[in-house]
Amino acid sequence: MTMDVFRGSLVQDSPPQALGTLLAALWWDAKGDWARAHGLVDELETRDGMAVHAYLHRKEGVPSNADYWYARAGTEFRRNELADEWEALVAALLR
Repeated sequence: MTMDVFRGSLVQDSPPQALGTLLAALWWDAKGDWARAHGLVDELETRDGMAVHAYLHRKEGVPSNADYWYARAGTEFRRNELADEWEALVAALLR
C-alpha cells in the first residue's frame, strides 16, 4: 500500500482489513477517534507499537506519558509537528 492509497482510505467508515494493528491505529487517529487508536496500541510492547503509543499521548497533550513511551521506543519518529510525526510513522509502517 502507498501513502496515497492509505490517505485515500480515510474516506471509508472503517480501515482496510489488510492494515496491521499499528496502521489501523494511525488510521483511526486520522479519523479523529483517539480512543479507538489508543485502544489498539495500549498493550503493544513492540518498538513500533510504543512509538505510535508515544505519538498518541503527545497528541493527547500528556507530555509525561508521551516521554515515557518515547524513552521505551526511541525518538526516531518524533517530529516538531504532530502531522509530520504521523506521516513519518505511517511511511515507516507501510515499508
